[in-house]
Amino acid sequence: MKRFTFSDMNRSSGEILEAAMLEPVVLTKHGKEKLVIVSARDYHRMRGEPSPAKSYSRHEAPNDVHVELISGIDAILGPDKNDV
Repeated sequence: MKRFTFSDMNRSSGEILEAAMLEPVVLTKHGKEKLVIVSARDYHRMRGEPSPAKSYSRHEAPNDVHVELISGIDAILGPDKNDV
């Protein structure tokens, strides 16, 4: 687990946040751990919640997922040239 100070966060927040996407990051103040930054995926896993990204088989998917999928495919394909 990487460790950074609060002062580091002011100077290198991008680097720290990028590191937190890969592993938990500890922020310290006066040498004491104050915060731990974790990715959303790890946070949900620690809480025992299902992953925010859900996958379904074609037969298991709820109707709203089917509708969204078909709408997306229709938007990509555009109007059929034979319909003109």
